[in-house]
Amino acid sequence: MKILPILLFFISTLCATLDTVAQENLEKTKDTIAQKTKYGLRFGLDLSKPLRSVLEDGYQGIELLADFRIQDRFYLAAELGNEKKDYLEPNIIATTKGSYFKVGLNYNAYLNWVGMTNEIFTGLRYGFSSFSQELLGYDIYSTNQSFPPTFVSQNIEYSGLTAHWAEFIFGVKTEVLNNVYVSINLQLKRKLSEVVPENFNNLYIPGFNRTYDFSQWGVGYGYTLTYLLPLFKN
Repeated sequence: MKILPILLFFISTLCATLDTVAQENLEKTKDTIAQKTKYGLRFGLDLSKPLRSVLEDGYQGIELLADFRIQDRFYLAAELGNEKKDYLEPNIIATTKGSYFKVGLNYNAYLNWVGMTNEIFTGLRYGFSSFSQELLGYDIYSTNQSFPPTFVSQNIEYSGLTAHWAEFIFGVKTEVLNNVYVSINLQLKRKLSEVVPENFNNLYIPGFNRTYDFSQWGVGYGYTLTYLLPLFKN
């Protein structure tokens, strides 16, 4: 009769021990489950350029872009584009056309839930543009009220022009379908250097946008559609 309580004690102790070990193993199993994130090449198109080409007279442009995730929150990014812009003002008519590229890094400040790859990002770019300008006509200013300004029609082409700038970018990127993303961004640009034509000025720089007298700053925006080509998970 004394053996029965002892057996019950050992059996209950063994069951409690086995239950504890099972719980620990389960917790270890849960803790060691890796949440993998997609890495790959994301490429696409800036939709604002074709849309602007349709809605704005005297403008044609296209921009291709890509980024690649190099760390958890950092992306190597680049843009390549071409633009043609007519400058139509009461006192001057000109055309600018050329190509540009931008390269830099993006940082994703958004902490995603598991399985999500959305972004609230900031980034820096180095931009370079190679372009030409054609002066089609201009007014000759006169201080004599008896003689109105004279408009001169003349085709003068300035080729071999270049410009360099630094660019800060801020945007939001959302995955709307599997591996398909839409994004909107704002850009603040600062000219570093430029080749200015003799007796003229760079009125518009492809990739940088319109220039302003006595200012080295410019602005821009983008609305992009991109697709992620997953290469591996980490």
